[in-house]
Amino acid sequence: MAMASLECTRCGAIHSPAQLINLCTCGGILYPRYDLAGLRGRYDRAEVKDGPATLWRYRRVLPLRNDADPVSLGEGFTPVFPAQRRGPFQAYTALHIKDEGPNPTASFKARGMSPAISMARELGVREVALPSAGNAGSAAAAYAAAAGLTAYVFMPDDTPALIVSECIAYGAKVYLVKGLIHVCGRLAAAGAKERGWFDLSTLKEPYRVEGKKTMGYEVAEQFGWGLPYWSFCRTGGGTGLVGMWKAFDEMEALGWIGRKRPRMVSVQAAGCQPIVRAFAEGTSESVLHENAHTVASGLRVPKALGDYLILRVLRESRGLAIAVADEDLLRAQREIAETQGILPCPEGGATWAALQQLVARGTVKPTETIVLFNTGSGLKYPECLPHEVPVLDPNDPRALDAVA
Repeated sequence: MAMASLECTRCGAIHSPAQLINLCTCGGILYPRYDLAGLRGRYDRAEVKDGPATLWRYRRVLPLRNDADPVSLGEGFTPVFPAQRRGPFQAYTALHIKDEGPNPTASFKARGMSPAISMARELGVREVALPSAGNAGSAAAAYAAAAGLTAYVFMPDDTPALIVSECIAYGAKVYLVKGLIHVCGRLAAAGAKERGWFDLSTLKEPYRVEGKKTMGYEVAEQFGWGLPYWSFCRTGGGTGLVGMWKAFDEMEALGWIGRKRPRMVSVQAAGCQPIVRAFAEGTSESVLHENAHTVASGLRVPKALGDYLILRVLRESRGLAIAVADEDLLRAQREIAETQGILPCPEGGATWAALQQLVARGTVKPTETIVLFNTGSGLKYPECLPHEVPVLDPNDPRALDAVA
């Protein structure tokens, strides 16, 4: 491990990585920093190919002592598929889908929880807590179980039932809350203060972002150490988007890639678009989106703690922020499934809907190199999938007449 310090992304203050900590004293988000200058020339990207087929293949830029065993369930190094040019995908000549569905607990949330739970255990934590709209809760529950920790998960009371059951199955203490994720966050924070739980909320501790950043390392490796021109990222808490941006800077410092960066696109739902509005208004932070609603529960984050980092990345990358309607993201989810053989989560569908809108406007060319991030399996959201089908009577000689 080459982690040298924790640096505040607001005030620049430096903190010791040997301590258990959430945010900087100024309230800013902390980023692990590494001795990249010392690693340059000694950590060659060719070394990576011999590593495990998990995110821990990049262990020398991840926050865990070399002699410590990570809490790992096989997360990361997910596939990138070139889109099949059929149906609505016909015009796209260099479109790829990075599918996070094969991760443990079937979403990219597993990435963040592996290093976060590993470091929590390393620093003596026995109980963790977090708010979750769904997949972060199930990932935290799974990794806490693997580490022998207790997880307290606070979820909106309309969280998909399958995900609630999943958290319970992993042994987490689950509580449904009348309110959205920011209300759940207040309960988790209060419990952390009163009962000593460690708060694992998005970007409220330094290490979940380190797992998410490995998507950036993987895309570079899978593209032959190049990067796409456009990167479409669903944005709730935004850890994946800002994490990948961090990874690109680290890889440049290591000498693995050059200065070129993807143009980052933040995709939100029309019923919850605080980043889209802040980006359009030119502000450095977002405003709470009142009465947030969308079928894509991972996008229902009315105000992200890391909004200032998300907006910074969008502007530095010459990127964009766009919102899509629920009916469009559900249509797009079906189109991906029917033409690509990948069943994305609704949030993954949102990235394809967003790309279609931007191509229709002429902002994005279908011939440009583009990556859509599908952040989880659509099987986690059965309520969003069609399930009404004809029932045939095998004893009826005319049964096949009903088959189209």
